[in-house]
Amino acid sequence: MAKRSMGLGRGFESLIPTDLVEAAFDPTSQEDAEVSKLVELKLDEVVRDEAQPRKTFGKEGLQELADSIKEHGVLQPIVVVKSGEKYQIVAGERRWRASELAGKETIPAIVRTLDGQTRLEMAIIENAQREDLSPIELATAYAKLKEQFNLTNAEIGKRVGKSAQSVVNTMRLLKLPDEAKKAMQEHNLMEGPMRPLISAEPEVVKEVLPKLVEEGWTARKVENYVADRRKKSSIKAVKTVSYRKDEMRLEEKYGVSVHVRGRGVTLSAKNDAELVKLLKKL
Repeated sequence: MAKRSMGLGRGFESLIPTDLVEAAFDPTSQEDAEVSKLVELKLDEVVRDEAQPRKTFGKEGLQELADSIKEHGVLQPIVVVKSGEKYQIVAGERRWRASELAGKETIPAIVRTLDGQTRLEMAIIENAQREDLSPIELATAYAKLKEQFNLTNAEIGKRVGKSAQSVVNTMRLLKLPDEAKKAMQEHNLMEGPMRPLISAEPEVVKEVLPKLVEEGWTARKVENYVADRRKKSSIKAVKTVSYRKDEMRLEEKYGVSVHVRGRGVTLSAKNDAELVKLLKKL
């Protein structure tokens, strides 16, 4: 059956990459280690859960995933529970189907008992209801319920006493750059001021983080700063495009590289001979 097995812990993320769940921010990593094993299962040892409502999978998307698996393997293990002589899928049926399509014989899997799966789910929910949990830990708990327990945003919200939209908003924090997530954890930064940084450019995130830590910027101040930077970037981009035709015209006329920046025009010669020709033309 299993070619390898190991407990899960703080180093779990390096062994099992996931889309959202990060071990560094997982409040239930210890409970997970007690009930889980990472193994390699034969595909014919795995069966789908007939109670799962999703019965069909898009052929095109499934083929794309199969092609990816052929090249890179299955990067995120499925989650299964023992069911007689087989292992029933809890999460990851699409990866299992795509692996079959890719001609694979085995698939990495997180194996739990049904009791262990239930206990872990309860532990995650209890942790998600704690008041001392950081926003990034809370986001990780939600993501774990979504990825490893097949719960919808609405179902997660119902279990923890939050709206589905609140769950979505919190999980979006996991899209922040690593440095931003670490700063949230280390400096107890709140969710509100961090949200505008989710879609911000990396350089803007680097500029804002020290302001959040040292000056305690509010969500509104971060929003305004990000919006202002985005507006300036858009204006700069428009100017660059609008001047490009002029740059090309001047480059053709003078035979040198031309750049329009602000209110200045720079003509750049590659060598002394080119410079002499340019000076004669001016």
